[in-house]
Amino acid sequence: MLFDTYFCNMQSTLEAVSDQDMLSFDAFRTSVLADYRLALTSREVSLLGRREVLTGKAKFGIFGDGKEIAQVALAKFFQKGDFRSGYYRDQTFMFAVGTANVESYFSQLYADVHNDPYSGGKNMNSHFATPFVNEKGEWNELANSYNVSADIAPTAGQMMRALGLAFASNCFKSSKHKAQFSHLSNDGNEVCFCTIGDASTSEGHFWEVVNAAGVLQVPLAIFVYDDGYGISVPTKLQTTKGSISEALNGMQKEPNTNGIKIFTVKGWDYAALCGTFEEGIEYTRVNRVPVLFHVQELTQPQGHSTSGSHERYKSSERLEWERAWDCNRKMREWLLLNELTTEEALQQLETEVKKEVRQAKQNAWEKYITPIKDKVQEGVALVQQGVSDADLVTVDAIMQELVTSKEPLKRDIFRSIHLVIEKIPTHPNLNSIQHFLDNYLKQETPFYSKHLYNEGPKSTLNVPVVEAEINSESATLNGYEILNKYFDVLFETNPAVYAFGEDLGNIGDVNQGFAGLQAKHGIDRIFDTGIREQSIMGQAHGMALRGLRPIAEIQYLDYLLYGLQTLSDDVATLHYRTNGIQSSPVIIRTRGHRLEGMFHSGSPMGMIINSLRGMHVCVPRNMVQAVGMYNTLLQGNDPAILVECLNGYRLKERMPNNVTEFTVPLGKPEIIKEGNDITIVSYGSTLRIIEDAAIRLSEMGIDCEVIDIQTLLPFDINHQIVVSLKKTNRILFVDEDVPGGATAYMYQHVIEEQGGYKWLDVAARTLSAKAHRPAYASDGDYFSKPNTEEIIKVVKEMMAE
Repeated sequence: MLFDTYFCNMQSTLEAVSDQDMLSFDAFRTSVLADYRLALTSREVSLLGRREVLTGKAKFGIFGDGKEIAQVALAKFFQKGDFRSGYYRDQTFMFAVGTANVESYFSQLYADVHNDPYSGGKNMNSHFATPFVNEKGEWNELANSYNVSADIAPTAGQMMRALGLAFASNCFKSSKHKAQFSHLSNDGNEVCFCTIGDASTSEGHFWEVVNAAGVLQVPLAIFVYDDGYGISVPTKLQTTKGSISEALNGMQKEPNTNGIKIFTVKGWDYAALCGTFEEGIEYTRVNRVPVLFHVQELTQPQGHSTSGSHERYKSSERLEWERAWDCNRKMREWLLLNELTTEEALQQLETEVKKEVRQAKQNAWEKYITPIKDKVQEGVALVQQGVSDADLVTVDAIMQELVTSKEPLKRDIFRSIHLVIEKIPTHPNLNSIQHFLDNYLKQETPFYSKHLYNEGPKSTLNVPVVEAEINSESATLNGYEILNKYFDVLFETNPAVYAFGEDLGNIGDVNQGFAGLQAKHGIDRIFDTGIREQSIMGQAHGMALRGLRPIAEIQYLDYLLYGLQTLSDDVATLHYRTNGIQSSPVIIRTRGHRLEGMFHSGSPMGMIINSLRGMHVCVPRNMVQAVGMYNTLLQGNDPAILVECLNGYRLKERMPNNVTEFTVPLGKPEIIKEGNDITIVSYGSTLRIIEDAAIRLSEMGIDCEVIDIQTLLPFDINHQIVVSLKKTNRILFVDEDVPGGATAYMYQHVIEEQGGYKWLDVAARTLSAKAHRPAYASDGDYFSKPNTEEIIKVVKEMMAE
């Protein structure tokens, strides 16, 4: 019997029972039947969820049918303090660990902004999250909870943060400040559970993370669910040798090597799943070696999603095999074969489960639809009130579809009522109708747009401004020396801060900002990484999710493209898509702007600001300003990218006496030269070109006001630039991005949003780099990007108009 050979040794981490009870056959049977009940519940959720989409009550559905038994087995070994970084088929696991329930699942499927606890109606179904921070932005007791990092849809995107979540366990394990982190970690003994579909292992993300995890030796458990297809494409066209476990054999850990440990198991074999998962997860928890489970022979009873039918691409033989080897069916057969229950009892259980799921679905639907139907009735009554009989015919014709709809949407209310007042502009109840529409819009709109950034005490915009203290005793140093001294004090005083990247540890980064600091503060806090920008971003993201404060380096801004997907899809959207219950205060440190090489001189700021909404983008002109921005960012919970000027590391600056205390406010420009004739707006390295031009223009009698915006996201939140424009009536936006990039962004903000057009005597101008990448060498820089003579020429033309 299975009980005798395995389960007598198994401990459930979700429902702790005594060893004596575990030796009881009744306890064993109860546990197994509870697992089967969960599998049945999840399958019924999938079946009903698909039906809700196909009947129009929900927009899109993607479900976990066919993966139920593997997930109920897996959930037994998920301990408090552990983390999940999964994908959109993990509903059974979520039900099993108690971090989701059927009603909340359907609330998300219906996009219910009031009752979806994972994303506030913003994310698609089966995208889960648990609270990591409270309303004040303080980290919760993550060491004592089941932790689910927020899901994203991009395939394999979860791999990046999984690396960081697992690596953070190593950080906590080696920290000299364990007591300070006791609410975040139990001495680093947590495992990150990462789930992924087999086809998604074709993504580069997967390979980069598996390699990095094998090098770093982190407690990461990867579960590859293999149902033979990636949408319609079979595994043989996805993976070398048609098997991810075989393809990875060269990474298998051997004595005296690093690497990963690989397990294979059938996804329909409940007993084997429990035994294999127990062995593998215990191995990674104790030995801190990553493990990969290739869960084979799974099925997908309803196909990939509601967008199509798998009958189009699966043969009749394959479909028949899937029906016979469906995991729920195989467990049912196993229960009967081992006399753990009876056919009659199973039929009764199946009936109960269907009833319970339908009731929970209905509860979620009523919570969602009732307030909308109440608004429909209120709106209809208002538009019918007081109109003539002739107009009533028009009103009823327009409102008919809305009134008779069983599933009205909020937008349907706005559209129908607006059509009425457009057709009857002299409606006697017009003021009341408009008041109704305005109030309803005001009530609902915030739910769809809030939490892009932190809005409470941990908002970076709420960090108090502390001026830099510079006096006659302040040392004059090179920019890189100021950074070096700052980072030295920072690591001495803030144990949550870590720094890493290519060449950052041993040699102290290519520009010496961290020179000598690894030896002083330890290889566990300041360290090198492989050349793997995407997973560096994920490593930082996962660490930040667990309450650490990583500073992760991209060596040159041009190479940010390698890591952009993780930053754009995961980091930048996190606070928004979790409705404020998770934050990732990563700081991405990089350097860019003027240098002399096509792939080391980039300033793709338009790309950055348009793909990283949800992050702050800091563009300091010198290293003192950069230090102030680091101080500001470290006091908030918002993620940011900070671009240091490549040609600023050896410029002389005065180091503030309060180097770790002073702050630079984000979104507030600084006037670095006052003037009356023209306003020139820029940032970063280009400001030095503009200052040179301003000196020469002053000799021609043209008085320039030069403004450093300091940050692109946020941008001039108090509209300081338009104040300057009111004085000068001329404005020029300059940077070294491509035409239509960040200059166009600044132009729109000032001229359109701030109403700057009203104060112009001549047309506002933008001056950017050329459309191509910058050509090599000093002359290449001169002819590719704005230069002093070009700025002078444009300013003189504007003054002459």
